[in-house]
Amino acid sequence: MAKVKFYYDSDTLSYQRITVKRSTKIKKGLLFVTAVFLIAFLGFIGFSYIVKSPSQLEQERELENLKLHYELLSKRIDEGTEVLKEIQDRDDNIYRVYFEAEPISKEERMAGFGGINRYKSLDGFENSTMIKEVTKKIDVLSKQLVVQSKSLDDIIEMAKNKKEMLASIPAIQPVANKELKRMASGFGYRIHPIYKTRKFHWGMDFSAPKGTPIYATGNGKVEKAVRSKRGFGNYVKIDHGFGYKTLYGHMDKYIVRKGQKVKRGDLIGYVGTSGTSTAPHLHYEVVKGNRKVNPIYYYFNDLTPEEYDMMLDMASKENQSLD
Repeated sequence: MAKVKFYYDSDTLSYQRITVKRSTKIKKGLLFVTAVFLIAFLGFIGFSYIVKSPSQLEQERELENLKLHYELLSKRIDEGTEVLKEIQDRDDNIYRVYFEAEPISKEERMAGFGGINRYKSLDGFENSTMIKEVTKKIDVLSKQLVVQSKSLDDIIEMAKNKKEMLASIPAIQPVANKELKRMASGFGYRIHPIYKTRKFHWGMDFSAPKGTPIYATGNGKVEKAVRSKRGFGNYVKIDHGFGYKTLYGHMDKYIVRKGQKVKRGDLIGYVGTSGTSTAPHLHYEVVKGNRKVNPIYYYFNDLTPEEYDMMLDMASKENQSLD
């Protein structure tokens, strides 16, 4: 039985029974129920943070597993990149050097990976930085593999044509010069014989009597056979393929025609003094990849090491050229 409560009424000098209104009881009941629900809800939330559901635990395990796989993939990509770098180094410094080919530039190997945010779509995820890094590594490695694969295909073709290439590269002196007495002027700055000014001499001059035979220094096809009273005078230009060309200037006459195929050692004309020339001689140039280079590096079929050193010393003297 519920306890009955009284209060002392000073007006009547007697105790009066305390009566609680029904509305008050209802309000108290509602407040109690609300408090119970609130406490239960907060307790559930707190409990869920402390004790995770099986599905939450499963998701966390999957995320950790995925992160581990990404880290392993990134490590393997790094290992593959290091192996590829070794292949690229051998490609540029051994294979291409052997076949007289230009190395592949860094810009060409990395083309298409600068200045553009191609990975913007990967932003906003929990591990975006890791995902973007791995994706970029894969893209770069794929690009480099394509470039390297093409390079190796080129090297295979060069290897197949090695015999032809060796026969085509200029490798002998264009005039008989066994005693090395006919080399008059080398590649570099020289005094022009007519203008008496210091100008760059883009070839080598071989002094020889008029009518001395001139020979093709490698296999190729005659690109030009020109008669003129200016510049190189009567001259022949041969395209040897593989990026090589040679020019033979100031001839007395030539005996080949444009489009004719020649082999190393074939007679192509005779020494003269045509064009801008002060004495009978042959002006000889070597072009590699559209760039004129020093012909002295292309006499390896003719000279011993001692003869080459002697020729190099003679060619380095800054004297007067003959054209």
